[in-house]
Amino acid sequence: MVLNKIHPANTTLLLNERAREKIARHYVFLYGKTVTAKLIDGKAISIRLKEQIKLDVTSLTSQGHRPPGLAVIMVGSDFASGRYVASKIKSCEEVGFKSKNYDLPETTKESELVELIDQLNEDASIDGILVQMPLPEHINADTIVERIKADKDVDGFHPYNIGRLAQRRPLLESCTPKGIMTLLRSTGEELRGLNAVVVGASNHVGRPMSLELLLAGCTVTTTHRFTRNLEQHIREADVIVVAAGKPGLVKGEWIKDGAIVIDVGINRDENNHIVGDVEFDVAKEKASWITPVPGGVGPMTVATLMENTLIAAKQLHLGITN
Repeated sequence: MVLNKIHPANTTLLLNERAREKIARHYVFLYGKTVTAKLIDGKAISIRLKEQIKLDVTSLTSQGHRPPGLAVIMVGSDFASGRYVASKIKSCEEVGFKSKNYDLPETTKESELVELIDQLNEDASIDGILVQMPLPEHINADTIVERIKADKDVDGFHPYNIGRLAQRRPLLESCTPKGIMTLLRSTGEELRGLNAVVVGASNHVGRPMSLELLLAGCTVTTTHRFTRNLEQHIREADVIVVAAGKPGLVKGEWIKDGAIVIDVGINRDENNHIVGDVEFDVAKEKASWITPVPGGVGPMTVATLMENTLIAAKQLHLGITN
């Protein structure tokens, strides 16, 4: 069968879903019609990733190796932090990791936390050490992050691991940016050559996110609180990653037709509903792909933590390269 004209409606039965989506986006640019965005289901993708990790752990133990081990430390009783820690411990159980959970009181001294980290650094059964942020004000977060051995820094925050990413030799990458790259690749879009804008320049998300996109071949603009004319930067972006912590900061009408939108923000609106940093209802009518909030980036961050712990166990501690 010969097609005289490329049109989404004419090719539905001949093309797989991903190809149809690409043609539909091309149609947007040719004819000016909008196409409702396809949701990037972070929850489903994270489940598939954890299923693969579980298979890898089963393979490890069947060959006589120990399972990967993760130590999770929380200082204080912050409710949100407690929920995050619980989800990480649950994920460890799901994939077959051994986990150690340390709930320390708010009054814990920095020296006491350092001593615990030193002990875990020398524990051969522990491949990853995670200290839940934020820490109480009397504890210096930078001191704690740098105390963790770089080969057990499964959060990817240690200056050594950030430096490796900057030098295009990533090993243990920051979990949220690495998880976002998994989400972006799941769309099947070619990222190389695209204009990407990162809104937010934090050490844990914005800055490493810009490095990840640069590594993928994007032309990257990192915006921050001093950036002038944020709207114009957004309007020209093919890929937008927003991690500012301000509900509705990015207006839906700013989104370029066919752009990919990743919303990292988790906020409460005036009705106590969880919302992101992007005006979702309007943005989804212009974007080609968009992450929901919740259910987008969050689940991938936890799954990527499991992935990093497996990498630390196999490559750095057990010497397994395949």
